[in-house]
Amino acid sequence: MVDVMPVPSAPAKLGRLVVVGLGLIGGSFAKGVREKGLFDEVVGVDLDVESRRLAVELGVVDRCETDLAAACQGAAVIQLAVPILAMEKLLAQLAKLDLGEAVLTDVGSAKGNVVRAARLAFAGKVERFVPGHPIAGSEQSGVEASNARLFRRHKVILTPQESTDPAALALVDGLWRELGADVEHMEVEHHDQVLAATSHLPHLLAFTLVDSLAKRSENLEIFRYAAGGFRDFTRIAGSDPVMWHDIFLANREAVLRTLDAFRDDLDALRGAVDAGDGHQLLGVFTRARFAREHFSKILARRAYVDAMHSNDLIYLANPGGSLSGRIRVPGDKSISHRSIMLGSLAEGTTEVEGFLEGEDALATLQAFRDMGVVIEGPHHGKVTIHGVGLNGLKPPPGPLYLGNSGTSMRLLSGLLSGQAFDTVLTGDASLSGRPMNRVAKPLRAMGALIETAAEGRPPLTIRGGRRLGGMTYEMPMASAQVKSCLLLAGLYAAGSTTVIEPAPTRDHTERMLNGFGYPVAVDGNAATVEGGHKLSATHIEVPADISSAAFFLVAASIAEGSELVLEHVGINPTRTGVIDILKLMGGDITLENQREVGGEPVADIRVRAAKLKGIDIPEDLVPLAIDEFPVLFVAAACAEGRTVLRGAEELRVKESDRIQVMADGLIALGVKAEPTPDGIIIDGGSIGGGEVWSHGDHRIAMSFSVASLRASAPIRIHDCANVATSFPNFLGLAGQAGIRVAEETQA
Repeated sequence: MVDVMPVPSAPAKLGRLVVVGLGLIGGSFAKGVREKGLFDEVVGVDLDVESRRLAVELGVVDRCETDLAAACQGAAVIQLAVPILAMEKLLAQLAKLDLGEAVLTDVGSAKGNVVRAARLAFAGKVERFVPGHPIAGSEQSGVEASNARLFRRHKVILTPQESTDPAALALVDGLWRELGADVEHMEVEHHDQVLAATSHLPHLLAFTLVDSLAKRSENLEIFRYAAGGFRDFTRIAGSDPVMWHDIFLANREAVLRTLDAFRDDLDALRGAVDAGDGHQLLGVFTRARFAREHFSKILARRAYVDAMHSNDLIYLANPGGSLSGRIRVPGDKSISHRSIMLGSLAEGTTEVEGFLEGEDALATLQAFRDMGVVIEGPHHGKVTIHGVGLNGLKPPPGPLYLGNSGTSMRLLSGLLSGQAFDTVLTGDASLSGRPMNRVAKPLRAMGALIETAAEGRPPLTIRGGRRLGGMTYEMPMASAQVKSCLLLAGLYAAGSTTVIEPAPTRDHTERMLNGFGYPVAVDGNAATVEGGHKLSATHIEVPADISSAAFFLVAASIAEGSELVLEHVGINPTRTGVIDILKLMGGDITLENQREVGGEPVADIRVRAAKLKGIDIPEDLVPLAIDEFPVLFVAAACAEGRTVLRGAEELRVKESDRIQVMADGLIALGVKAEPTPDGIIIDGGSIGGGEVWSHGDHRIAMSFSVASLRASAPIRIHDCANVATSFPNFLGLAGQAGIRVAEETQA
């Protein structure tokens, strides 16, 4: 797939750069490099007299040459920016010259054609040739449109061969990075297939639609009354016809494969319209709309996070303050995930309210859309799932991308082990570094065939068509995700599947299975399911997430004069460890208006400021508060006496090593904290101000925001961009409640 290689930027003054073809792309590259002063000289070559004149006049190049051999003699780098079908002739000309140690590169959008032409021209000796493709452009063209900043924050894909000289690759990579580009490396075939789908096919369709309508006189009225949608879709039909003629011919194999797949989908859509199959149409339209929104958000968030990481998004948390009023934190993430999974596998239509519209839960939702489930929404937390039954999922069109959601990957691996088709589960860089053997190994014992990357890490390849057998599994470590994974696999297994926990963990899966009418037997720390039953659609109301509420429970406990009510919070007894621990420390917390909603206990939680004391945290409470410990460490730092945590080694393999990262931050603020292999020892006392690093872990960043309530000086919290992906309105709710934290403005 994509290999992003961090390489050093190109050094200054490399000799001579020659750019052959002074259009928009070649001219912009030349101008950008020239302004950076990376070469002693930038020379342009172009057949057009006016383009050569303008290139010099506008400062695009230092000078121009009409003779290719003279220009390239002694050059360090030669950039080929001619039309794609002119590339073969140009490469043949260059092959006859003595290019010395010059590095060749190009900007064409069909790499297979260019690579074949280069191999033919140079008799296979292409070590110093680095194929490239900048994905950038403008509605203007020609050398007069040259823009030194055209490639800033745009993708540039390099497609090196096995024989490519690493030094040549590093040089070209560095040049593009100097121009502000986001450089990725990709195999030639993969590049051409991706571009055929994302660029070439849309242009082909736009050209064809406009031509089809324009050549029929009865359709002239369409152009007169065309609305914005038609104009937006057909805008790209105004592109250069000659350029696209060249591209389609150069990349015809990949374009044909993509066009054939699209034609099949179009035929299926026509069949649905002809048959009046509204369900099929709704499935296509909802998948299309929400896939576009989902992946646009991921890309926008990724760009935002990348930009914020590069700028180090800092929270400035000012000391003091107290909390008051009533707030409602976002919906429970664990229940949101499971509502989509079980609703999709149920028979009938399931309605969900209070769904958490965060990226993790949306990743689960999108995965099931990719497997053929029609899902409407979310809209203001409401989701409608048209279930397909336990055996109604369809093979996804490609790998299921799950972003940063470990819950999605671990739970999906269980239910997908029982499907008839193969699936690949992938995620972002953070998820790709997290351990998956804890689910892969027991699933293999049930008969699943699962392949992982090195050290049991994603991506996961799950082979379908395997017959699963039930088993009894004693978990070596308490984990709700592992338990849920195996129970979901048990729905497809012959016989019964029993999971025995060393300590209780959240039981949302067991409760929700029962809510969907699927029998689950719970006996102490053992949960058992039998294959062969069915899930029936139901109504689910998702309560507010106690893990999100935990930050405010601790905040109101430690800030003098506070009294805060958290509304409609889930108080599932397998999740209330944070409340139990705070009460053991002397917290003043009361549950009001207790009720049951959709099989889950819910309450309003009133919390008042209290004088906390240090405790030895009971090990049986550890699994019930595993996600809340970062902020509980802040409570311990504000308590009188010593707090000791043991049996929490799982904290070291979360989004960060939460034991070490929290210890480092607390120590930086003057708190005495000693990390241990499976926990931490904290001596309560005063908290100072200073600098702490969250290491991209949202819970760490939010915990130190809470710590500011008792700090003697401001706390600057680094690397906070990921908070927005997990708890999008944290800063707003924090400010509403009384915590003085905000993004630090950059000078």
